[in-house]
Amino acid sequence: MDIAALAASVRRFMTERVAPHVQQWDAAGEFPRTLYREAAGLGILGLGYPEELGGTPAPYALRNALAVAMSRWGASGGVLAGLFSHNIGLPPVLHHGTDRLQQEVIPGVLRGDKIAALAITEPGGGSDVAALRTRARRDGDAWVIDGEKVFITSGMRADWITVAVRTGEPGARGTSGISVIVVPGEAPGLARTRLDKMGWLCSDTARLHFDGARVPARYLVGEEGAGFRMIMGNFNGERMAMAAMALGFAQACYDEALAWARERQAFGSALVEKQVIRHKLVDMQMRIHASEAWLNAVTALADSDWSPVPPPVPGTSKLESDPDLIAQVCMLKNHATRTMQFCADQAVQILGGMGYMRGTKSERIYREVKVMMIGAGAEEVMKDLAARQLGL
Repeated sequence: MDIAALAASVRRFMTERVAPHVQQWDAAGEFPRTLYREAAGLGILGLGYPEELGGTPAPYALRNALAVAMSRWGASGGVLAGLFSHNIGLPPVLHHGTDRLQQEVIPGVLRGDKIAALAITEPGGGSDVAALRTRARRDGDAWVIDGEKVFITSGMRADWITVAVRTGEPGARGTSGISVIVVPGEAPGLARTRLDKMGWLCSDTARLHFDGARVPARYLVGEEGAGFRMIMGNFNGERMAMAAMALGFAQACYDEALAWARERQAFGSALVEKQVIRHKLVDMQMRIHASEAWLNAVTALADSDWSPVPPPVPGTSKLESDPDLIAQVCMLKNHATRTMQFCADQAVQILGGMGYMRGTKSERIYREVKVMMIGAGAEEVMKDLAARQLGL
């Protein structure tokens, strides 16, 4: 698949089917489920998944180009978070689930008929996965789950929820005894509560309550007690995707600020004629180009061992096992989201009063910056993880 052709198709899709409706969807708190099928028809939901499951194998170069283009031309983190929540919910199933579980869960999601989500974060702990307390105990041919998850993207509408639980001895702590179980959305004992947010308004976010929720035993992903490594490996791809999204959002802010500066007249000339405004635009471009170059370099490293056929041993891909690459991804995520933060701030400043109004891209992205800097591992956690990977 050609990257330029994909980017052009994505630009048309986002400018025609997404961007004109984002304000309405934000007000409604969700976007239509039909958008999943439209995206699937374009081939973008299944990018990076095996053909036998309804996907299209693709290197990170293609997947990151998709993320950048969708962010730049749609300018809505809420749409992307909801539309692609399967990209954090499905990888554990894809890499560690049985063939039967993969066939049951994945094809329907890639067709846009079902929605998948990931549930790790709990009220008592965010980035500290080892502290999770949601428990699952075996009861005959089922797992019985008790506990709570919070800040779950697509949590209200998900048909499949990949849930991190503790299956070890009662009272056990740390990384041992953590497992991953796929929970059907209609599982008895599962309740959901909608959460209100500062940004990502059209992406539903939920608190999940498991009160004796019963799940067939065959929905265990991989081996019991092996969940911590699955979760940690899953984060690396998510972090790189967020860096790509942050770059696209920064570009969207620049595009809007430049267009406004050329059109807006002040003190007898267009804003872009003012040196202070031109310098702001140049400062934005400096950060955008630096983030783009770093993203391309990290993407090339991640793709250096890419093959359409997944590695025979799960968890051995370079993105999951190379300490230097993992450190690069952590640092890149911090750098790209700071670029997004800077560009959103400068764009709102250039737009002035209009930048404070709902309906501008920059205002929306300004509100969405913080979730990008926190999600998939907060800045502080990223720095510490990078330091450990670098042997500091």
